[in-house]
Amino acid sequence: MEFVPAPPVHRVLCADCGTPIVPNSANLCVACLRNTVDITEGIPKQASVSFCRNCERFLSPPATWAIARPESQELLAICLRKLKGLSKVRLTEAHFIWTEPHSKRLRVSLTIQKEVLTSTILEQVFEIEYLVQHGQCPDCTKLAAKNTWKALVQVRQKVPHKRTFLYLEQLILKHGAQKDTISVKEAKDGLDFFFSSRSHALKMVEFLAGVVPIRSKSSEQLLSTDTHTNTANFKYTYSIEIIPICKDDLVCIPLKLAKQMSNVNPLSICSRVGNTLHFLDVATLQSVEITSALYWRTPFESLATVTDLVEFTVLDVEPTNQRKGKWVMADAQVALSGAFRSTGVQEDDGMMDYESSSLANQIFHTRTHLGGILQPGDSAMGYFLTHANFNSDDFASLPAHRVPDIILVKKAYPNRRKKTRTRAWKLRSIAKEAGEEGETSNARGVVGRLGGRDQKKVEEDYELFLRDIEEDEEIRGTVNLYKSKDVKMGAGSGLAGGKTRKKGQFEMEVDDAATAPTDDEDGEDEADFPEVNLDELLEDFDEMTLEEPAPQEV
Repeated sequence: MEFVPAPPVHRVLCADCGTPIVPNSANLCVACLRNTVDITEGIPKQASVSFCRNCERFLSPPATWAIARPESQELLAICLRKLKGLSKVRLTEAHFIWTEPHSKRLRVSLTIQKEVLTSTILEQVFEIEYLVQHGQCPDCTKLAAKNTWKALVQVRQKVPHKRTFLYLEQLILKHGAQKDTISVKEAKDGLDFFFSSRSHALKMVEFLAGVVPIRSKSSEQLLSTDTHTNTANFKYTYSIEIIPICKDDLVCIPLKLAKQMSNVNPLSICSRVGNTLHFLDVATLQSVEITSALYWRTPFESLATVTDLVEFTVLDVEPTNQRKGKWVMADAQVALSGAFRSTGVQEDDGMMDYESSSLANQIFHTRTHLGGILQPGDSAMGYFLTHANFNSDDFASLPAHRVPDIILVKKAYPNRRKKTRTRAWKLRSIAKEAGEEGETSNARGVVGRLGGRDQKKVEEDYELFLRDIEEDEEIRGTVNLYKSKDVKMGAGSGLAGGKTRKKGQFEMEVDDAATAPTDDEDGEDEADFPEVNLDELLEDFDEMTLEEPAPQEV
């Protein structure tokens, strides 16, 4: 095989330093070419980026504030936008160089290319240092200042309790509808949500229309106008009114409306509240659905609420073959709780009229929809209508034979409720804004900030709301429950969420240590008491920290 030599490589001397190099159009080596031509000219070696410490966002030119994590691609893109002159060169590589997190400095390494002479491309690597300047974005500036809102959503419900807004607060937290609010304030009959943009307020109105039955009305106020540019500045207000009917309320539907709704019994209970109202006739298991528009054309109010419920003892239950969903029709015999007591204690003057009369030892026959869960000996809550007197023309027009003596609403668990136990779960609340007008330091969450005379009533409504979550799986599925760090998981699920049990209306104040009730005195727990399962609870990640626990004193 014949050897073929490689073609000779011709070299020339560099025009500046005399180093042998491969011939090029400039006849200069790379070092001399870099000394002669600087392709980084026009690109600043130092720059600054704006950072908002409140919302932890960076300013992305020209006027956009974006969330960017340290050494992320988003932050690198913001840094490159701050440089002028990059459009004249070709950027081939860019990455961060590690700096101390508290140094308020960012270092970026860039690799660029540029054609300096004919068919001669020069590549160069250099660093740029950024100074992180702390400031406030426009949203945080409006949040720090007072009365700088652009849109207001007023949510109202004319009822004597706060349970609707306690439930609404949990729905807002579950779906993250409060993220765009500037602040939240409590009013007499509801809540006020303040927003910096009209679109955010409209988004809240649409969310409320999807979870509760409402009607809305909007208004606007002119703040300023510019005749030269034909622009104006407005403040927008949206008034939201929730239908004043809640779950388990007793209602009397107007006769004309009842005939339109499949001729349902006017005397019904509210079985569910969503974006529409669901009513159930306990005697026939017939259910109807009333929309917001239909309700506001023929409005009506509740005859009685859950605070008017009376406790009954179930003596006998005979289920029938009629069933609809989870409801089972049954004929029941009930009596007032504590009936047929053979005690020598004289009647208390503070007892109700029906408790001190002959009705206390009377057996009532009624038809109920709770045939699937009631057993003889159980306790149930219901409305006592034997001598009821309601200020309602629709109720007064009902024939006497169509008004039952008792309407059972739900099952009760008196033995379990008597025992003081802490709950193994808790709820979150919308964070309070510090320094708001009318706020008290010991208020809980967004509902109950005003304190004062209504604070005790709000706490009672909060306790009833927690009981509804425990006893109703449907409500429990619509809210987020979190594990409580204060109690052990084996301690059981009690009633007061870490607080002592509230005393009854006629209960005497005694020494708890001297007369601590035992399990035998209170009776055994109900076997079907609804427990909150561990897999239904979420971890409260906001309370998790990387700090080591403090050593406990022995």
